[in-house]
Amino acid sequence: MNNNIKYHFLKSALTTENTLMSNDDFLHWIEEKKKTTHHKITFIPFSNMENWGFNSTTGNLEHFSGNFFSIEGINIKTNWGKVSEWSQPIINQPEIGFLGIITKKFNNTLYFLMQAKIEPGNINVVQLSPTLQATKSNYTQVHQGNAPFYLDYFLSERKDVTVLLDQLQSEQGARFLKKRNRNMIVEINSEIELKDNFCWLTLGQIKELLKYDNIINMDTRTVISGIPFGNLSTFESFKKEENTDLKLNNFLISELDNSKAIHSIEHIISWITRLKSFAELEVERIPLNSISDWKKDNFSIHHKDHKYFSVVAVKAEIGNREVKSWTQPLVKSAQEGIIAFLIKKINGIYHFLVQAKLESGNFDIVELAPTVQCLTGNYRKGENEYEVEFLDIVLNPEKHHAKVLYNTFQSEEGGRFYQEQNKNMLIEVANDFEVEVPEKFCWMTLNQLKDFIKFNNYLNIQSRSLLSTIRFK
Repeated sequence: MNNNIKYHFLKSALTTENTLMSNDDFLHWIEEKKKTTHHKITFIPFSNMENWGFNSTTGNLEHFSGNFFSIEGINIKTNWGKVSEWSQPIINQPEIGFLGIITKKFNNTLYFLMQAKIEPGNINVVQLSPTLQATKSNYTQVHQGNAPFYLDYFLSERKDVTVLLDQLQSEQGARFLKKRNRNMIVEINSEIELKDNFCWLTLGQIKELLKYDNIINMDTRTVISGIPFGNLSTFESFKKEENTDLKLNNFLISELDNSKAIHSIEHIISWITRLKSFAELEVERIPLNSISDWKKDNFSIHHKDHKYFSVVAVKAEIGNREVKSWTQPLVKSAQEGIIAFLIKKINGIYHFLVQAKLESGNFDIVELAPTVQCLTGNYRKGENEYEVEFLDIVLNPEKHHAKVLYNTFQSEEGGRFYQEQNKNMLIEVANDFEVEVPEKFCWMTLNQLKDFIKFNNYLNIQSRSLLSTIRFK
């Protein structure tokens, strides 16, 4: 028996059917959860929020406990891009939460314990979340409700638990102020009670479900994006042990082959470091009531031109949560966005065109983003203050003889964002697409991207989300 964890991750990713729950059974199961779980989300005036209010001095929207999160103002000055200064509301949530998945081997195949979870901002009501998805305020029970299921497997050292992945990863840099969550995967070797609203799926099944719009939530996508799959010899071991003639697809080659990249890891680190050295990002926390170009009424905080996003208040009633009813603010996007990687075969191997992107809430100035990232619909004609590089190829791939490999809508996190979704795309460009690219872009293999995911604050959450959708079969 192969005990190499990368082998077992790869085997699980290549296992697209489940003896415990088939894909068809899962789709039926999650539809039943939608029908049978009570949920009601109602927009309310700010004045009707319970335990929330505007600070009398700053105007910041705060929870009376001082926990959870607040909506504050920031003023940004930068030399990056064509807009040098602006102010905006931002979510300040300094505490580090848990995004954790429990795994267990059944018949020597690694299964993931997933949760059908309703968040107040979810599209499709129920989405598949990690085993544990909790802020510090949640798992310390500031809300005076129940503790999340399976919390003990992540908080305490247990002899029956092995940590397989443990990373601090950033959240949305345009919406959160330097927010990070702990992404964890653990393996258990003991029996575990299967609670209601939970199910066992292989990694391959989760990736298959990413073919559909808005079923797998953002938190699941960021956790699984960091999973390592080894190298070409790992795949050969899999073929031998499983007695299969499965062929490598282009994505799997880019994932496992570390020998054909156009740039070395050292070159890429130097490229990122150089950009960070010259980038200026001054972020000043200011009172929410002093930000320019934004207005507040009884029901929203919004831009004067109704662009970007707004902050609204909701009352949530959800039957399967630790607390059954509560009120909170949510960020509501003005339009859906678009997130896309351009991909090109260089040296016979898929390379991804990565963008170095500065966002106001970034922990370390610049993070690695998809080729195109427009989160608020500002890619539409007449709505953007600046030109978006490579946008025309993404919007009109056929005109550029490009091939769309992946195209779905995926949601942002439903605990803070109201029904926000982005078109997620992987596009293979034509052979004559130039290898030379602008200064803020760089070609990287999937193997190299995975190397950078290991370290904090390199790949932004949009990159990680999009990479999680890649299937190897």
